[in-house]
Amino acid sequence: MINSKLNGESKDMVQDNISKLKENFPEIVTEDKIDFDKLKLILGNNIDENPEKYNFTWPGKIQAIKESQKTSYGTLRPCKEESKNWDSTQNLYIEGDNLEALKLLQKSYNNKIKTICIDPPYNTGKDFIYKDNYKDNLENYLKLSGQVVKEEERESIGIKLSTNTELKGKYHSNWLNMMYSRLKLAKNLLSNQGTLFINIGDKEVENLKKLCNEIFGEENTEIIIWEKVTGSENAGSGK
Repeated sequence: MINSKLNGESKDMVQDNISKLKENFPEIVTEDKIDFDKLKLILGNNIDENPEKYNFTWPGKIQAIKESQKTSYGTLRPCKEESKNWDSTQNLYIEGDNLEALKLLQKSYNNKIKTICIDPPYNTGKDFIYKDNYKDNLENYLKLSGQVVKEEERESIGIKLSTNTELKGKYHSNWLNMMYSRLKLAKNLLSNQGTLFINIGDKEVENLKKLCNEIFGEENTEIIIWEKVTGSENAGSGK
């Protein structure tokens, strides 16, 4: 019998990136640190140091990048009493904050997932946009999902969630900050032949395209337009 102990931490993405640099460019390692001056010499003319350059950015982007790299100390706990065919099923359903869950999946499913399908908020001004700035992720999730409500927040009907309206400012930035870290983590989970499908509306389709171009590469991003059925005239026509 093998007795192993898990440390309960999610995959350290920063250390993983450093390890890849050390593996591919061992000559840039000095006293176990990365010498970026040497790395620049190796990359030659591929380094762009011009202060004026094309760049897709928005307020909060740096923090969103850092958020995708943070280590999670959460744990996925099985609920056998709520499950069906626990011992034989090959399916897994996870309930919780999606950013936290994506971090926890990094160790076991890194570069192994064939297909990911997501349906994020369309940012119409009426849907809720997550703000990833909280100390207790589980408590935050329970509050946002209406399962826990503080007395001072309680009204006649449950919890009142805030929406990302255009009047608040940083309308697109809030949405991009929410999406960036999740897409970055989703990319880590995809296999080399994996595919990510994202449903989106007109409000953010252009920003989503730019975001995917940056994370996955322009050559790997395509838009599929489908015609929405609005009445009974086209029902069953396949459009």
